[in-house]
Amino acid sequence: MSQPSRNGTHDYAARLAFVVELGGHLHAYGTTAQRLEGALKAVASRLGLGCEPWSNPTGLILSFSDPARPPGEGDTTRVIRLPPGDTNLARLCAADRIAEDVMAGHMDLAEGHAALRALDRPPSARAKVLHGVAFGLASAAVAGLLRLPWLDVATAGLTGLLIGGLDLLAQARPQLREAGDAVAALVAALVAVLVASFVGPLNLNTVIIASLIVLLPGMSLTNAVNELTSQHLVSGTARFAGALATVMKLTVGTIIALYLSDLLHLAPQVRASRPQPELLEWLSLPVAAFSFAVLFRTARRDYPLVMGAAIAGYLVSRLAGAEWGSPVGIFLSALLLTAAGNAYSRWVKRPGALVRVPGIIMLVPGSASLRGVMTLVQQQDVAAGQNAALTVLNILLALIAGLLFGSLLVSTRRNL
Repeated sequence: MSQPSRNGTHDYAARLAFVVELGGHLHAYGTTAQRLEGALKAVASRLGLGCEPWSNPTGLILSFSDPARPPGEGDTTRVIRLPPGDTNLARLCAADRIAEDVMAGHMDLAEGHAALRALDRPPSARAKVLHGVAFGLASAAVAGLLRLPWLDVATAGLTGLLIGGLDLLAQARPQLREAGDAVAALVAALVAVLVASFVGPLNLNTVIIASLIVLLPGMSLTNAVNELTSQHLVSGTARFAGALATVMKLTVGTIIALYLSDLLHLAPQVRASRPQPELLEWLSLPVAAFSFAVLFRTARRDYPLVMGAAIAGYLVSRLAGAEWGSPVGIFLSALLLTAAGNAYSRWVKRPGALVRVPGIIMLVPGSASLRGVMTLVQQQDVAAGQNAALTVLNILLALIAGLLFGSLLVSTRRNL
């Protein structure tokens, strides 16, 4: 498509600067390598630029050329170091809208560049508090979905709130941020041990995992394998290594807490019990969906859509899994939600991530991966670790198959 007329007078440097700014924002909002690169190529082409992007979890390399100039004249390469991105659906939608307006000529490049910069404003104090509270809601809701006893649900919710507070504290302290996962796991395990020792018996490991549910790298593992299957080998390998490092830090914090409890001669009462009626699971589902909508930093008007996608993904997986087995349920859920997200993006002209990401969040294998490593370390049993690894692999294979075939059913709109 030809260059929008309002942008025709803008020089090469202005077009380049806009694409660089857009790439940085899409990376910051958790876009995977293949989707980010595809989006940048499409935008650059519409702006009359040649662009060869290369994305990885901690940076971007963007090589530009001007088709209107002789080959090699004016070629530019930008190397940008970036922290790993985090899902922010509201700002992803805003960046997508700005790109659409610039490409359509409703906004010139200078206005678009300024609008992207304006997205960097820090969140309000109210948004930070709500984000911290969502940690507790998510932990309690996941415990409810597992139909754990009331003491387990309350312990997971309280610990989730504490971890949410630690997350807020770590945002202003880089030293704490580096060890944040291990510290959060240490806190979660200590709280669980103290409750099980002095209040009542708990499903100990399950409560710890529910408390840490927001920090588990299930989405990172899924995105990593998705990138590997898309032949983005460097990005996928780096993201996979980062997810494994997170699991290791969470395990280290948990094991340190359990060793401390032994040194203090605490005797936590451990049980394996899920006595709650099925009603608790259905009541916990909308709470979990709401908490993930908050954690994904969704715009208020998109809460019903994001919550509906999360609930639909869980229901399809739950009902189909009960009928044909868990891997089939996960596959069908990922397939339908991916296709629905792509159809939504084509119909409404907004990112399909609003449907796709919340739709699969409760299917990702984060809890299974942490449980497997914890079991391996606690029991020192390689066979137990192998069984857990196979469980994670089955979940990942079902998810990736659903994502790939869902995109075959309905293709994406500019990859987002």
